[in-house]
Amino acid sequence: MNPGTVLITGMGGRLGGRLLRRLHRTRRVIGVGQRVALGLPKDVEYHLVDPLRSAAREVFSRPDVKAIVHLGVIHDSRRRGSHQSNLLTLERVLGYAEQFGIPKLVLLSSANTYGPRPENPQFLREDAPLLASGRFTEMRSLVEVDLYAQSHLWRRPETEIVILRPAHVLGTVRNAPSNYLRLALVPTVLGFDPMLQAVHQDDVTQAIERALMPGIRGIYNIAGPPPVPLSKALRVLGRRSVGIPYSLAKSGLTGLFQFGMTHFPAAELDFIRFVCMVDDGAARQALGYVPEHDLRETLLSVDEERWA
Repeated sequence: MNPGTVLITGMGGRLGGRLLRRLHRTRRVIGVGQRVALGLPKDVEYHLVDPLRSAAREVFSRPDVKAIVHLGVIHDSRRRGSHQSNLLTLERVLGYAEQFGIPKLVLLSSANTYGPRPENPQFLREDAPLLASGRFTEMRSLVEVDLYAQSHLWRRPETEIVILRPAHVLGTVRNAPSNYLRLALVPTVLGFDPMLQAVHQDDVTQAIERALMPGIRGIYNIAGPPPVPLSKALRVLGRRSVGIPYSLAKSGLTGLFQFGMTHFPAAELDFIRFVCMVDDGAARQALGYVPEHDLRETLLSVDEERWA
């Protein structure tokens, strides 16, 4: 049975493109985004429009739309108004789902919302508090988006809301962990060798596809292969590393970030000092999710189409 059209927000990114190609095999897909999307299948409809604009209403109101996948969260805190835009966009998307009777909404959040902390247990479950914004002002927006979606999770029984929190997503995506592992000389913090938990970008799209199944609602952590020490991950990738004292690394990154010379805020140094790993048992049980890519495939995916 055809489950109806899926509307993807933020489809102009690389992860959105891979999700589209996965879903396109079994259902109709419509995209909405603020970036030009290239190389789409001919029968895929793409609307270059901000979901906050009135022109987006016509797309969301289509009677064939039966699910929304919301990828359109801005992660770059330096973009002016990004925090307000993230919350307003999610509010608008949730409003459209309610107004037009769209029965499913999947939000891609992040396990980073838990925050890397020295006192974290080995594996965090979905009921753990989201503490990233306490030390990471750059994470405040993502935490609040997640919490806002949670507030509607059980309050709107007519809409099946699913929040997915993947571990570090690796692949051709241009995010902080993939960019970090692409460096020819990888800086590490002297005295720290934290466990790295990552998930292949295509395992994330698999989890999203499974979350679209009828009857699924709630919050689910998404993990990949068993975690390994950062030093081992770098050896698998064949990367050279250089250890830097924390105080020196922090002061250097602070200045570089302020002047736009790096995409890594100093707060992200905690991700290569402390542990932040998740238990994905709930996703395995409720979604039938099992990662399809092993450690080597997951790590080496950062070099696929590296310069594309």
